[in-house]
Amino acid sequence: MQRQLILEDGTVFIGKGFGSDKEMTGEVVFNTGMTGYQEILSDPSYCAQIVTLTYPLIGNYGINRDDFESIEPAVHGLIVKEICDAPSNFRSELSVDEFLKQKDIPGLAGIDTRKLTRKIRQHGALRGRVCNMEVNVEEVVSQLQNHELPTDSVKKVSTVKPYPSPGRGKKVVLVDFGMKHGILRELTARQCDVIVVPYNVTAQEILQLNPDGIMLSNGPGDPKDVPEAIEMIQGVLGKVPLFGICLGHQLFALACGADTEKMKFGHRGSNHPVKDLKTNKVALTSQNHGYTVCEPSLVNTPLEVTHVALNDGTVEGVKHKEYPAFTVQYHPEASPGPEDANGLFNEFMDLMKNNQKVGNC
Repeated sequence: MQRQLILEDGTVFIGKGFGSDKEMTGEVVFNTGMTGYQEILSDPSYCAQIVTLTYPLIGNYGINRDDFESIEPAVHGLIVKEICDAPSNFRSELSVDEFLKQKDIPGLAGIDTRKLTRKIRQHGALRGRVCNMEVNVEEVVSQLQNHELPTDSVKKVSTVKPYPSPGRGKKVVLVDFGMKHGILRELTARQCDVIVVPYNVTAQEILQLNPDGIMLSNGPGDPKDVPEAIEMIQGVLGKVPLFGICLGHQLFALACGADTEKMKFGHRGSNHPVKDLKTNKVALTSQNHGYTVCEPSLVNTPLEVTHVALNDGTVEGVKHKEYPAFTVQYHPEASPGPEDANGLFNEFMDLMKNNQKVGNC
């Protein structure tokens, strides 16, 4: 069945529909990863976005039970060049088409994804709609041009109530702004006693749990849409060691007086080189973000840059000059992607151990 993607600038891409036949609107972005489509589809940071995969063949190893990053996907659509209808892998349980049908998510195949990606790179992320062939294109374009991107994405993907992931090691409060399960997996692998809490948790509620450390998770959207989280970070800073990832990194920077801005087309993929300014080593990283910390805004803050992106020089990591707190823009838990930066979780463990030795907790 033919379906189409309509963009707010009037561009139309016609292809073959798969997955759900539901019409969905979202911000159209692209991801450059060659593998990892299951993790991408289930990453809460893609809430309300339609994801274009630049790698041409998608779905050849199917969908399995183990690689999900969330229980319910928040993505609004998937666009590919070619979709595999007969996956071949010993772990495969569903095709991508079957999975998207189950989750009521539309897909579109057979379009020129290279042309779409070049358009996004040139003009920035665009609002778009996956819809049937009977719609009035001019009406859809007008609706898209007046469509407001959601400001409550974090609320939609965060847990509603706290819950534990028991362990016998360090007690870590993990603030869920749209947490990927890979983060929880890495903390659990280090025997951490984790308590996952909602995005709107207060500093007082966290401190009452008497944690050894606080983890700020990834999540979707503009960090300035979550002012309660900024206030919470200001309330715990200096009292408990802190490690932030992606949206958590941006929120931490805002809490310390820096600024953030929307990028033209963001960083989304599993091959982004990042340089550690202390060691001069380069790690290939997994990334998914559309906002960045403005480097000039860090000048009069207690933060210093620790990592930078080699492709465009943007800030990829900061640490506090006085308190045991550091954050990175990329995903050290990978999922999908290389595990070059996985050691940052060990650094967080060391930070908690050292802080306990000097009696700051």
